[in-house]
Amino acid sequence: MATHVLRPGSRRRITLDEHLPVDHRLSKVYRIGAGLTGLLLLAFGILGLIDKIGFFDTGGDRVLGLNTNGALSVLSICVGLLLLAGMVIGGNFASTLNMVLGVAFIASGFINLALLETGLNFLAFKIQNVLFSFVVGVMLMFFGMYGRVSATLPHDNPYWKSRHPEQAAREERAAAH
Repeated sequence: MATHVLRPGSRRRITLDEHLPVDHRLSKVYRIGAGLTGLLLLAFGILGLIDKIGFFDTGGDRVLGLNTNGALSVLSICVGLLLLAGMVIGGNFASTLNMVLGVAFIASGFINLALLETGLNFLAFKIQNVLFSFVVGVMLMFFGMYGRVSATLPHDNPYWKSRHPEQAAREERAAAH
């Protein structure tokens, strides 16, 4: 049962590209999440290429417990480098990048789950890869959404302030007195 009534014009549109101060503490979460995940994917991709696996080989070559081929290794390196770039840039870019890539990893998990044991499985996914894709996707989404999507954001959070401008102004006036 709904506990509130929506009135026309009473809905606030939340955008995720709102201003976040460069030195805000949440930027560290976005950067650490992007950096660690990027390093993991970079290591996986490089180790896959070192094994000189065929580019679209689906023969079952394993790296770090996951099935791989040259295409998946190159893709992992590219995504890892993109996440490392997000770590360097930080702020809203890293947060949004983490969220977008998190959704992409989860979608990849579902798509590759459907392609298992078919001739269209050109990235040589096995069930371990699908589970890894789901875990990395959820982890990236967590890092990206941390502090941006919640019902209980602290009142000093810039996203909370932008969503509740009247109350934030009242609290700032009260704190100034």
